[in-house]
This record gives sequence, structure tokens and C-alpha cells, in this order.
Amino acid sequence: MLSEINININNLGFDIMPKNVIKKDGKKEPFIREKIIVSAVKTGASVDIARKIAEEIEKHPDESIKTIWIKKHVLSKLKLHNPDWPKKWYNYDKNVKRIHKYL
Repeated sequence: MLSEINININNLGFDIMPKNVIKKDGKKEPFIREKIIVSAVKTGASVDIARKIAEEIEKHPDESIKTIWIKKHVLSKLKLHNPDWPKKWYNYDKNVKRIHKYL
């Protein structure tokens, strides 16, 4: 019965497979699309653009995605909309995340 439900949902085009993110250290954590949206918006992207980027990543066919792939994909999509947005992301990553690492 459950497999019939999954097949029917998949036939509608919904991806029900939960995704995992593989961190640099090899640990896995659940994929949270809001993290991508917030990061993209902080660079200057609109919420609509940020959501579209997150949706593209969510549609990745693999169950697990490496953070480096996500980062490259997000930055390339941001650059298509505005070449300054990836620069803002790198600046944030360099200055803010580095500080949080030591707190």
C-alpha cells in the first residue's frame, strides 16, 4: 500500500525523497532549503530569485549533495543575475563565518 502511494505521488512529479547535505568533514545533515534562500537574499538577491535557486538544488537527482556543489551552483546562479552578488557572499563568508567559528 505504501509503495503504491509513493508511486502515485512520484507520477505527479513530486520529489518525496529527503535530501542530505554532505559537509566538508563528511558529516551528513538534512537539506534545508531556507539556508540557501537566506544566504542568497543576504547577497542582494530577491526572495523570488533565491527560491528559484533553492528549488533547482532541491531537484538534484541524488539523495545526497556535497556542500561544495551547492556553493558553486548557488554562486554561479547569483552571478547570472548580478556579478556583485557572489562577491558579497564571499565577503560575508570570509568575515562573518570566520568570526562565528571562534565563538
